[in-house]
Amino acid sequence: MTAAVTSAAQRVTSGPEPEGMERRRFGSLPGDVPVIGQGSWYIDDAHQPTAVAALRRGLDLGMSHIDTAEMYGDAELVIGEAIAGRRDEVFLVSKVLPGNASARGTIAACERSLARLRTDRLDCYLLHWRGSYPLDETFQAFERLCEQGKILSWGVSNFDVPDLEEAWAAGGEGRIACNQLLYHLEERAIEYAVLPWCEQHGIAVVAYSPFGHGRFPALRSAGGQVLEEIAADHGATARQVALRFLVRRSSTVAIPKASNPEHAADNAGAGPLRLTEAELDRIDAALPSWLASAEARFSRLPVRSLSSY
Repeated sequence: MTAAVTSAAQRVTSGPEPEGMERRRFGSLPGDVPVIGQGSWYIDDAHQPTAVAALRRGLDLGMSHIDTAEMYGDAELVIGEAIAGRRDEVFLVSKVLPGNASARGTIAACERSLARLRTDRLDCYLLHWRGSYPLDETFQAFERLCEQGKILSWGVSNFDVPDLEEAWAAGGEGRIACNQLLYHLEERAIEYAVLPWCEQHGIAVVAYSPFGHGRFPALRSAGGQVLEEIAADHGATARQVALRFLVRRSSTVAIPKASNPEHAADNAGAGPLRLTEAELDRIDAALPSWLASAEARFSRLPVRSLSSY
């Protein structure tokens, strides 16, 4: 572990924490990050001063993990403005596009992101998804950036198990800090292979789009009603309950996006929320993963019908 990485973790965890915001380990890095962070996909579609205010409100409430990417339009510019004067509070993550992930391209992309973010370092830098460049070429560029102090750790995004196995072999044991993945109540496929693999190898799982981009359970649906009932019992909101369900495993953190300060405050409210095992089971039953749903359907079929599957 380099001194740069150690000092980064110390910066992230230094200072008083807002009451109730749970923090967790981030892969093999020392220190920890908040269980609820801040995403920025499409944040540049919002009124920029409002988006900046949302990010700053999130920081005030302990959501110091801020995620972005070179692909996200002007999101890095918005974040750069939001964190000005507060950089040491932030665990800052960006991503390189696969098309830029050559040895030279990775370094050039990182330097562009640093300029847009108005900072001299990223706390973690990710390969956005698997592309055509060899993983060892990209990872060697990551390691060079670490040596230069421009990034303090690195990871991957949208990697399934075969990709992770290759990445583990190419990058070396303990080098992959995280795997950022699509994960929301209507998309739970990662629970069956990818998430357990990451847990077994000490890799943090970062849930992006945790509200599903328009696929959040409708209020009148069975799942929506369960979320509302549990939320009412805790004086919380359905979205806070959903976030808490998604981070029920200690390996997982979530990065919901907020386009205004009120939404940021609502997201932060999931940090101190605690659900009982019975409540988690209710949500799991009302909003089952596709595999659990398929198993339930198959179990109701006559034995002779199973031969057609």
